[in-house]
Amino acid sequence: MALDSNDRSIAGFTMTGHALVHWFETSIPIFLVVWLAEFDVGVALVGVVVALGYAPFGLGALPGGILADRFGTKRLILSCLAGMSLAFLAIAAAALVESIYAIAVGLVLWGVAASVYHPAGLSLISTGVEERGTVFAWHGIAGNVGIALGPFVAATLLIVLEWQYVAALLALPGLVAVAYGLRAEFDPQAAAETTDEESTKSLSPAELLGSSRALFASAFAIVFVLVTFEGLFYRGTLTYLPEILQGLPAMDGVDLGAGLEGIEPGQYVYVALLVVGMAGQYAGGKLTDRVRAARGLAAIFAILALLALAFVPVSGLGLPVIVAYCAVLGFFLFAIQPFYQEAVAVYTPPDGRGLSYGYTYLGEFGFGAASIAIGGFVLGSSLELFFAMLAGFALVGASLAVALAAGVDWVLWSVGEEATADD
Repeated sequence: MALDSNDRSIAGFTMTGHALVHWFETSIPIFLVVWLAEFDVGVALVGVVVALGYAPFGLGALPGGILADRFGTKRLILSCLAGMSLAFLAIAAAALVESIYAIAVGLVLWGVAASVYHPAGLSLISTGVEERGTVFAWHGIAGNVGIALGPFVAATLLIVLEWQYVAALLALPGLVAVAYGLRAEFDPQAAAETTDEESTKSLSPAELLGSSRALFASAFAIVFVLVTFEGLFYRGTLTYLPEILQGLPAMDGVDLGAGLEGIEPGQYVYVALLVVGMAGQYAGGKLTDRVRAARGLAAIFAILALLALAFVPVSGLGLPVIVAYCAVLGFFLFAIQPFYQEAVAVYTPPDGRGLSYGYTYLGEFGFGAASIAIGGFVLGSSLELFFAMLAGFALVGASLAVALAAGVDWVLWSVGEEATADD
């Protein structure tokens, strides 16, 4: 079914926002290398500085969801785009004082601004779009485009420009997006039964606690834990896979040709995984219109568990097989995302959708990031144990999805109703 004008307008607006969030996010590690050379500081300090930017990106998702319900999704997304752009301009200006701490301030500002996008953008799609699955798919693809283009553009510009000018240039698309967003017109509640006034009401602390309690007394409790385990698998995989790939014997002696000396071939395989992920996002989004979210989640989690267990045997079969394996992994790693986004929409009420997605991305980006620390420790002990850990995360997610598919959600809803009645 073709998208109507309202769906198309929301799709264009949210795709732009999603691409730019990841455009900024994935360019930061490129600058890290430059900052190590530019400032007389150690890797540990620069790592802490960069972590200061990423931390609020995940932890701010819950406040972002609350703000989306209070002030409206469009207003919040525009603030996000403007804030991220201004933060990168502040990072560029830090070169004037030649201080790594000034860069830290800019990164914190970026993390705070970026944190509100996912709960606001997904809330807007879930309440404003009739063809949710299709728009979730295109929205995910746009995010993958940003993931791939951010580091590519940053690294290319750094060949000819100083880092501060590159940071400033990266901010320009965000400012253009703000101008575009101000002119975009759509109904953010076209697909919801609630009114805009109801969906943007202000929550007192007591009301917030009550709304949160109601959410976690429902099937959303299972969805939240499920998303957290998806985040553990996702972050652990994408953080360490480039390093793991580069250390494989199959990568030794790969000749990339004249002019490409010094470039690690594992990075090309990794980028290819992200590109295939766009197809996975699209396929997953289209399937959410035909397959129940819980069943789709159970199936893809099971596939991811098998893929994790297969890595070590596959890694010894040669470069073509490894590339094919990474393509399949990339497809399913991103195909799962529209399904959990749809699950949040299915198992939560429209007037609390921003709060719901806030909790969702607290689990995905906040708690899910724990696998970076856990994975580094486990990987230092054994490659086999690392992928067994990832398989375990996926199997827990599959079990939770099976519980949803089996109807546990109705039991939880009834428990929530009884708790409300007792109060």
